[in-house]
Amino acid sequence: MNNYQSMIKVVEDMEKVAQALNVPSFPIYFLGGSACILGKYSDRATRDFDFIDLNYSATYGKVLRYLNDFDMLEYESTLLAPSYKRRAIRIDRFKYLEIFVLSREDIIVSKIIRMEPKDIEDIDLLIKDSDKALIVSIIDEILDRTDLFESKRQAFVNNLPAFKERYNV
Repeated sequence: MNNYQSMIKVVEDMEKVAQALNVPSFPIYFLGGSACILGKYSDRATRDFDFIDLNYSATYGKVLRYLNDFDMLEYESTLLAPSYKRRAIRIDRFKYLEIFVLSREDIIVSKIIRMEPKDIEDIDLLIKDSDKALIVSIIDEILDRTDLFESKRQAFVNNLPAFKERYNV
C-alpha cells in the first residue's frame, strides 16, 4: 500500500468512526505534507497529518484522535491568508466529513516560514502548477494579518527575500 492509499485509509476509518459515534459532520482543512499527499500534489513520504485547529469541541476530538500522529495547528501561529477556505479543495470521496486540502499556493506560502530542505523540495514541485500572482496576493494577506504571532511574522518576513529570489515571485 503506498503512502496516498494508507493516508486515505486512515481518513476513511476516521469518517466511519464519526458516523458510528453519531458525531455531526465537520470540516477538516489539511495542510503541509499530508495535504500534498491527499491532494495528489506529491508522493513524498509522510505519516503525520497537519490540519488547522477550527476550535474543535471535545466531541470532535473523539474522531480526530483516529488520525494517530497529527498536529493541530493554531490559526494564529500558522501562515495562512484569511481567505484560505475559498481556495481549499474538497476531497469528494469523503461523503460524511468535509475533508479539504489547501491549495498549492496556500501550501507554498505556509512553507516560507521554514524553508528547510523538505519544504524547498515541496515548493519546487508545487510551484510548477501554481499561480504566482495568487502567491503574491496570499503573501500580502498574511502580511496584513494582525492576529499572527509576532515571532511567526518575523520568521516569515526574514525568509521572504530568499523565497522571492529563488522562485522569481
